[in-house]
Amino acid sequence: MTQNEKKLLQQFRGLTENQRETLLDFAAFLAARGEVAAATEPVQPLPIERPAQESVVKAIKRLMATYPMLERNRLLHETSNQMTRHVIHGVPAVAVIDDLEALFRRHYEAHIAPPEER
Repeated sequence: MTQNEKKLLQQFRGLTENQRETLLDFAAFLAARGEVAAATEPVQPLPIERPAQESVVKAIKRLMATYPMLERNRLLHETSNQMTRHVIHGVPAVAVIDDLEALFRRHYEAHIAPPEER
């Protein structure tokens, strides 16, 4: 086991069960971000409705599925910041998800804008 793995395990053991689930969800999100989008990406966002109860990680997954045409690497920093606001700073999930929806919409608008407007 590497030093990083030992450190992560030690920190993981110090978390509550809810925090552990959030960390595992976030790790799954990070692992999935490297997946390549399909060659036939839709031009329009897919109509995936926001559920009444949703975690931040599930919202990120839903938004990634809604906007498959967006480059994940361009969204990573801002998406991670939103996750940090929720996990570390205690911002309610609903508020963070609202901000994530605006973030994805903003990136989509930039994606479809003519090159001279980008």
